[in-house]
Amino acid sequence: MLKQFLQFKLSQKLSPQQIQLMKLIQLPTQAFEQRLKQELEENPALESGKEQLEELDDDFDNTDDYDNDNESISADDINVDDYLSDDDVPDYRTQANNYSSDDEEKTMPYAAGTSFTQHLINQLNTFRLTDDEFDVAEFLVGSIDESGYIRRSLSDIMDDLAFTQNIYTTEDEIKKVLKIVHQLDPAGVGARNLQECLSIQLHRKEKRPDVELAIEIIDNAFEKFTKKHYKKLLQKFDITEQQLKDAIDEIEHLNPKPGGSYSGNNRMVEHVVPDFAIKIVDGELELTLNGRNAPELHVSREYSNMLKGYKEAKDKSKSQKDAVMFIKQKLDAAKWFIDAIRQRQQTLFVTMSSIMHYQKEYFLTGDERKLRPMILKDIADEIEMDVSTVSRVANSKYVDTPYGTKLIKEFFSESMTNDQGEEVSTREIKKILETVIEEENKRKPLTDEALAKILKEKGYPIARRTVAKYREQLDIPVARLRKKI
Repeated sequence: MLKQFLQFKLSQKLSPQQIQLMKLIQLPTQAFEQRLKQELEENPALESGKEQLEELDDDFDNTDDYDNDNESISADDINVDDYLSDDDVPDYRTQANNYSSDDEEKTMPYAAGTSFTQHLINQLNTFRLTDDEFDVAEFLVGSIDESGYIRRSLSDIMDDLAFTQNIYTTEDEIKKVLKIVHQLDPAGVGARNLQECLSIQLHRKEKRPDVELAIEIIDNAFEKFTKKHYKKLLQKFDITEQQLKDAIDEIEHLNPKPGGSYSGNNRMVEHVVPDFAIKIVDGELELTLNGRNAPELHVSREYSNMLKGYKEAKDKSKSQKDAVMFIKQKLDAAKWFIDAIRQRQQTLFVTMSSIMHYQKEYFLTGDERKLRPMILKDIADEIEMDVSTVSRVANSKYVDTPYGTKLIKEFFSESMTNDQGEEVSTREIKKILETVIEEENKRKPLTDEALAKILKEKGYPIARRTVAKYREQLDIPVARLRKKI
């Protein structure tokens, strides 16, 4: 029994080619282009472009002809040009009519200019600093993270200066130099926490009553401000609601991540390339696959003719048999890769086409309330593919729609039953929840219990804890933190 189970288990294992195909399907457009480039570099028998060639004879599958050890023919004796043919040939190109033209820039954009750290060091040169102070300032600048903060304690920095830079100083000296770093642009850079970051920015502003009140709030009542205890702030500073509102408006216009505002940090700019495009033409949906997923590839004419030359040679040596085996291996790999790309394209197109038709009402209107409940199995059953294949397409691909570029997995959602007994998408409920919160009185935000009651009145009987879960998934804070004055 154990033996039978083991044999069954082994029979379920995927072949290396199937695993590679699954990996290809998972790749979004830009990663696929990198994989394609790698394959073209590693396999000389695979070429890009529109050239076509004659199909290799089935005889090449049999390499038993090359057993003769005669050394009479060398590779130099084979003239590739003698074996070129203009006969009818199969089309190895993978271009088809359902692929969009590729007008997009293929290179990944990068932010230009000097690095963020260098930008700050350049500013240090404008201050009068002793050599030791400059060394400490440079070390502090080097400790600033991408958001613009110094997250390490001054004692740790003091120890590092001693051990790694041979600079012996005190925490007071480091604090003195840190005040200079706080004068650098962008304002707030080098802060050790959010409170200090906001305070630095406010102290740089022109002194006005609302700014001075904002400084008082950040420096002396930061916890009350973050928890939106507005009544306590009104009492503490003996101010009117309008004065508090003006001060909070000043704070809300500050930058909590000063490092992120600097464009010259040479970090890669996120650049989403849609894998599909959906357009509405004459009231009907039209789907195209990005042309960059449909490269024109063919097997190398030179390699195939070399193989043909070896076959037609009268005398064959062992070294030539080894060469033939190498060439055949590369040709097989090239043909497999071309076929795998074709399968990838078909899988992507069929999967997205099924999703598009399943969610037709949404794609025609852009109304998220029209999204039908849809799970991976729904699409997998329809196109007769494995759930894991649909998942690979949905999790990493984007589609350009008339309503913006969307991650495909966003169209999938569980279902629940409304008070009419109809199945509705949880996305629909979340959209309604979002709308209710947007329209609430911000002076008296709705609690989760109140939200559940409103949804029930609208025909969606869900529990308070479910409302809390959906609210958290939408990144909406609790009622108290949504309060405004």
